[in-house]
Amino acid sequence: MARDEFVQSAIDNWAPRFIANGIDYNDFQRITTAVERWEDWCRAWSECGAMHERMALKAEAERHYTSAGEHYFRAAISYHFGKYLFVRWPDQLRAAHEQVVRNYQRGLPYFAFPGEHVSIPYENGGTMYGILRKPWHTPKPPVVILVPGLDSVKEELHLYGDDFLRRGMAVLAIDGPGQGEMEFDHPLRPDYEVPITYAIDYLESRADVDASRVGLMGVSFGGQFVVRAAAFEPRVRATIENCGPYDQSENFSKRPQISRETLVHRLKAANEEDAFNKVQRFNLQGVADRITTPLLVIQGRRDRLVPAAQGERIAAEAGSHAELWLFEDGNHVCNNIPYKHRPQQADWMQEKLETS
Repeated sequence: MARDEFVQSAIDNWAPRFIANGIDYNDFQRITTAVERWEDWCRAWSECGAMHERMALKAEAERHYTSAGEHYFRAAISYHFGKYLFVRWPDQLRAAHEQVVRNYQRGLPYFAFPGEHVSIPYENGGTMYGILRKPWHTPKPPVVILVPGLDSVKEELHLYGDDFLRRGMAVLAIDGPGQGEMEFDHPLRPDYEVPITYAIDYLESRADVDASRVGLMGVSFGGQFVVRAAAFEPRVRATIENCGPYDQSENFSKRPQISRETLVHRLKAANEEDAFNKVQRFNLQGVADRITTPLLVIQGRRDRLVPAAQGERIAAEAGSHAELWLFEDGNHVCNNIPYKHRPQQADWMQEKLETS
């Protein structure tokens, strides 16, 4: 089968991410084997999402709520990977996005760690949205704010959240500007300490979490965002960044075309030249060395999207406050070796928030 270059690029660059974040391997094989043209990608994954949604509705009607939660999550994550890079067809992207949000919310009461979809006051009277989940076995737990990347969303961070929840930490997964529920009206912004400040302000308004012990965890572009936030928001106690870029412009031209088009879309740029000009503001020069709290930098040597040298530079500039976990066999976000860093990073965060 001759796949077009965008389908092949999605598989070559992100296949392990699908499996690590909740797609069933059999669904992945079935869909990627059948889809040849990029214009069919979102439709195929949306059909998969609808299949899981039907199973969720049946389980819910029969009061099999644990199964319903699992199916709703599978539905949400299937719709998400249909639309995550599908910026050439914005109507299809938005329709699939709405299904991501709707199905995940339907599943929230049934997850092993239930949660709520929350509205967070944002600047100029706007609203930022998040998913707050709490461990049932820890009264007033510390909180880890989970930050997605360029083409991920808060719902994709579900399994990351489970790792922290099992260790007694609450999680607040957010969609910041240019991401998920904020991608349609807000462009990506480099000063991500602003949305993090609003998120922590919101946590301080709640009596059921300990907002004096807040950590950050960000993946890919979100890794850069949390480093920036840790440097400028003094209420952050510990930070994990996974394969975040030091300077987005340095690798712009080498990114797959499918990813460059996504940057254009989520920066609300006119074209690639405009996106490149905008993305030059997304760098950590003079930022990483301002961090004064623990920082864990996770990087894969085989990362094709963010060169390992960028993670090493972040750690070097953060100095004695940083730990670098460099995995020689790791790809982007080390999604091909989740067992080597996901449980361990949750242990690391637990230790830092317990002693902060």
